[in-house]
Amino acid sequence: MPAAEPAPSAPRRPFAELVCPQCADELTPRGDSLVCPRGHSYDLARQGYVGLLSGGRRVPSSDTAEMVQARADTLSGGLYSHLTDALARLAAAHCPSDSRVLDAGTGTGHYLAAVLDALPGAVGLGLDASKYAVRRAARAHPRAGAATWDLWQPLPVRTGSTDLVLNVFAPRNAAEYHRVITPSGVLLVVTPADGHLAELREPLGLLAVAEAKKDRLERSLGDHFESAGAEVVGGRLPLTREQAVGLVLMGPTGHHVSAAELHGRAARELPDGCTATTAFRLSVHRPRAGA
Repeated sequence: MPAAEPAPSAPRRPFAELVCPQCADELTPRGDSLVCPRGHSYDLARQGYVGLLSGGRRVPSSDTAEMVQARADTLSGGLYSHLTDALARLAAAHCPSDSRVLDAGTGTGHYLAAVLDALPGAVGLGLDASKYAVRRAARAHPRAGAATWDLWQPLPVRTGSTDLVLNVFAPRNAAEYHRVITPSGVLLVVTPADGHLAELREPLGLLAVAEAKKDRLERSLGDHFESAGAEVVGGRLPLTREQAVGLVLMGPTGHHVSAAELHGRAARELPDGCTATTAFRLSVHRPRAGA
């Protein structure tokens, strides 16, 4: 008789790598909550994300509803498709197809979804401080889950449980990323490169890209990760005034200037058909042994 085929493994869960933020015990589903053995419980919101920030507290730097809407409109319109494609390509080149992916600062989950499409057996978890963002991220992909969390705090993720950490325009908690990543894992970081949206800086009051950002990035990661390569992608985008405002509003300037003020500046300072340069630095990092 032919040998029996092995039983199929249980489906992998997007929340399987989560641990209780209070005691670091495993979290398991129970009704509409995730619960640890000590009885700490975290609600699953009707939009599908897990609220891990105690008392529904808001992190001051988290994205507002306006910023998240601007990001959703911009990304769904394909303005950053060259960045999305490059991230998916790098993930496929450096990671197994069944990777466990952590998107630290997931936003709407747009980039996480693209990476999961490139890794057909992977599952993903997106963390973000903004509830407006994770509401969208939880629905971004069938193999993704999302939770609210402050990335500067110890991550509610099992040690050594993650094959790929994505970090796209988000805080870089290098020590925690190193703790949760496997020894053979990969950290993919995206930062703005020199000249990014330079044409919009003066007319719309865009915050400038910090000088020596590349050196600052390497210093911030250097104790825990070593560089494994980098590339810059970008191009020239034709934009309407509305699109230009969206690009600015979805970034850090959105914390300081309202949409109404940006629209007013655009009406005064920009033609309705303008162009802007995009420039993104994608860097690949491997965890340092013993760090």
